[in-house]
Amino acid sequence: MTVTLNPTDRPDPAGFAAQVERLSRQSVDKHFDAYEDVDWDDAAMAIDPADPRWVLWDTDPLTATDWYRAQPPEIQARIGLSRVAVGMRTGWEFENVLQRGLLSYAYRLPNGRPEFRFLHHEVAEESQHTMMFQEFVNRTGLPVKGLPVPLKLLAEAAVIPLNRLFPSLFFLFVLGGEDPIDHVQRQRLRSGVAHPLVERIMRIHVTEEARHLSFARRYLKETVPALGWGRRQVLAVATPALLGVMARQMLFPSRSFGRVNHIPPAVLRDARRSPQGRELLGQSVAKVRRLCGDLGLLNPVSKTLWRAFGIWTDTPTAN
Repeated sequence: MTVTLNPTDRPDPAGFAAQVERLSRQSVDKHFDAYEDVDWDDAAMAIDPADPRWVLWDTDPLTATDWYRAQPPEIQARIGLSRVAVGMRTGWEFENVLQRGLLSYAYRLPNGRPEFRFLHHEVAEESQHTMMFQEFVNRTGLPVKGLPVPLKLLAEAAVIPLNRLFPSLFFLFVLGGEDPIDHVQRQRLRSGVAHPLVERIMRIHVTEEARHLSFARRYLKETVPALGWGRRQVLAVATPALLGVMARQMLFPSRSFGRVNHIPPAVLRDARRSPQGRELLGQSVAKVRRLCGDLGLLNPVSKTLWRAFGIWTDTPTAN
């Protein structure tokens, strides 16, 4: 099978090095500290679980259910705050896996490679995000759980080693964890964030994640065309499975979330299966899907898997 690549997605070592060096300079010019750049003790940043500003935003799949709409305002607010806190806990757990994979990848780089510096900038920024997210979780006072234990064990055993065994698949994992939450946060920032603490955290996160996403995409454009046919086929079929799992963990309320917040299991199923939930899921990975198309990773088998995992949509994404 002949793979036709977009001309902009052909390997370009000089261009890759120049972009990585530019991203490193940007990390010096504009970076944030979790405690210096967020005024945690400002009264305006205080967290009150009954604050109506925590009510879920319209794009959240739970808002499509009759059950959520029937709850009194203080319950809606508490559920909304819990959703934000769970998202932050899940986010930093993903970033913890990401950091360990990036450090392992950087450990093997020879002298003179521009990726070494940028990857360490990224790890430092992800560490600040982790502290920022967990500080928010702590201040909610709510019982918050992140990724399910089986997925944590799988990440330890399988995902981290990918940086050595199959780096291209590892960086697709990076996009699978970062793109969905970036999509949601950008949507929310465009429509307006009610609580100033969440707005501040989101703006910091979106600013720095833009560099991380840019690096991952450019890395894949540089490396995937050089892979053999077999490895490209593995990427084509593994990517929709990986993204299907990651996006659901980032975007949909889990069973443990339902138990903590006394949400009937049928309501969680309705939220996941609602047109609103399906649209959000597909849109959240639309950029990665387009990248896969540019890299020749969409074929009849892989397209079937994208649809089977519910992450294919023909509607253009807004960001």
